[in-house]
Amino acid sequence: MKGLIRKAALALCCVAGAGGMGCVTYHDLVDPCYPARYEAEAEHEVSASYAPQVGNGHVLDQTVWNYDFEVGSDKLTGGGMEHLGYIARRRPTPDPVVYLQTAHDELTYDPTKPEEMSAKRQDLDARRVMAVQKFLNALTDGRRGEFQVQVHDPSPVGVWDAWGALEVNSLMSRVRGGLSTGGGGSASGGAPPTGPAPPP
Repeated sequence: MKGLIRKAALALCCVAGAGGMGCVTYHDLVDPCYPARYEAEAEHEVSASYAPQVGNGHVLDQTVWNYDFEVGSDKLTGGGMEHLGYIARRRPTPDPVVYLQTAHDELTYDPTKPEEMSAKRQDLDARRVMAVQKFLNALTDGRRGEFQVQVHDPSPVGVWDAWGALEVNSLMSRVRGGLSTGGGGSASGGAPPTGPAPPP
């Protein structure tokens, strides 16, 4: 076993030299950038996996929601105008693409006239697109260029808090003791507190 590697390296040099390639050095046989090259590749792959989440988050941040308008109309609420102002003042420069959640408010489905609901939604969406563009142009005086408004139908943002509500109810049901009665004693300590039930 001793000298096996040395003999193999010598044979490799002879073969390479016979082929006109010259002598093979250590740097021709190994990666001199190890481990930095592989660490950089791994870091890039991990970062790339977050790119869709970052992109989706940006789209949702640029979205004007149904609650930013008065119900069933194209009139912006105070919160809607504030949200558009936040979008228009983004530094260093605002994203010119603004997204609009398709209308879901005040639209009822009639099984005998299904196309009527679609027509009403398209009409309300078009009016809301115009309202958003007019407000942004008035707010920026055209300094930021032309804003494009695209209609989409995203899932609601946030976390369904049913589990949180169950935890609060469970916590409230385990409370013991009570307030002082004024005579130095305390209220009965064995029963859960009385009063309105916590919200579900």
